[in-house]
Amino acid sequence: MPTRTLRRHALLVFAASLMVPHSAGARTPRPSSTKVEVAPHVYLNVTEAGVAAARAPLVFIPGWSTGADIWSAQIDQFAKTRRVVALDPRSQGNSTKATNGNTPETRAKDLREVLRKLRIRRPVLVGWSQGVQDVAAYVATFGSKDLAGIVLVDSTMSKGARAIGDSPANAATMFDRLTVYQLHQEDYLRGMFGFIISKPQPSAATDQLVTTALKTPPTIGAAMLVADLYGQDRSAALDRVSVPVLVIAAGNSPELEAQRAMAAQIPGAQFEIVDGASHALFLDRPDRFRAILTTFLEHVAP
Repeated sequence: MPTRTLRRHALLVFAASLMVPHSAGARTPRPSSTKVEVAPHVYLNVTEAGVAAARAPLVFIPGWSTGADIWSAQIDQFAKTRRVVALDPRSQGNSTKATNGNTPETRAKDLREVLRKLRIRRPVLVGWSQGVQDVAAYVATFGSKDLAGIVLVDSTMSKGARAIGDSPANAATMFDRLTVYQLHQEDYLRGMFGFIISKPQPSAATDQLVTTALKTPPTIGAAMLVADLYGQDRSAALDRVSVPVLVIAAGNSPELEAQRAMAAQIPGAQFEIVDGASHALFLDRPDRFRAILTTFLEHVAP
């Protein structure tokens, strides 16, 4: 075949390839951020990645004073096979700083609005730490019939004010720490991340977590934590769960046995322990966390 004909043939093949839809093995689009109005003048910063697929979408809900960026490694991995969404709750990260509604109950309504406006149907909710309270409040308010699954990461559902009577020493310690947090927010946060992450992290990664956490005003952060731990009794939400549930606990968690007992109260719930990990177990052992979650998702209906 003449050189000119070969060149023309190659160009035609290349042009045709541009019109072929991306296959499942194509490069995953980079995460993007959008703002979703969940209440008048209250906007949540939402990170999206991946593509709509037959698999249930994942919604990652972070802990107290953290944002969607704490889930970055998990977002990148799971976005290869399904739609993934993570959010900065109100008054956290790049979301609106609100002077009211900083409770799991209001954040559950915020989450409902995000799911509705972004047309996220039958997701698996993955809540970590404070995010467990948000998931509990969601189930208590809306039930679980619109969900495909629930993942509770290293926390139990609050018993409300009676938790103070059950463990007054823990309550006293928490209030003492809140005083330090309000007076020395950055020092407190650096100490907190050093405690809940037991494996070495790149300094830039830790700095990013602190930078995000500093965006929550300390007066709001203190009130938020009190509402999380000693607000409403959310333990009754266990009775309203009708979808597959996974409880993942850190091997070093002081609430390890309490989480085991919580899982036992939920019919059919799966309980897994990530050994050698602290509270932020998905940062300490990301591969182990991802393997457990992947196995669970294989048994969740699309």
